[in-house]
Amino acid sequence: MVKGGVPFPMLSDQGGAIGTAYGIYDEAAGVDIRGRFIIDPDGVIQAMEVLTPPVGRNVTELVRQIKAFQHVRKTGEVTPSGWQPGRPTLTPRPELTGKVWKEWKVKSAF
Repeated sequence: MVKGGVPFPMLSDQGGAIGTAYGIYDEAAGVDIRGRFIIDPDGVIQAMEVLTPPVGRNVTELVRQIKAFQHVRKTGEVTPSGWQPGRPTLTPRPELTGKVWKEWKVKSAF
């Protein structure tokens, strides 16, 4: 990686083959619209965001989501909206059904 570069691969989609596969290719304009996809190591899309060209994406939120997906994959726990590393999580279990809000009220500072 070049110093000052991004820590992930960047690519070009001349012809729109990748954008077409992900449903973000604007054929009339001949370009992909703004889209980002979080794909896990198994090749499964875990999250996606598509925005029109005038609106930029939030890189801070992208990094937060990647950290959350990595944590979930590693631990099996689930994370709430806005979760940050080191903050409370939950271990999914049947008795939480319909009662998650009580658990978060007790365990978290949100």
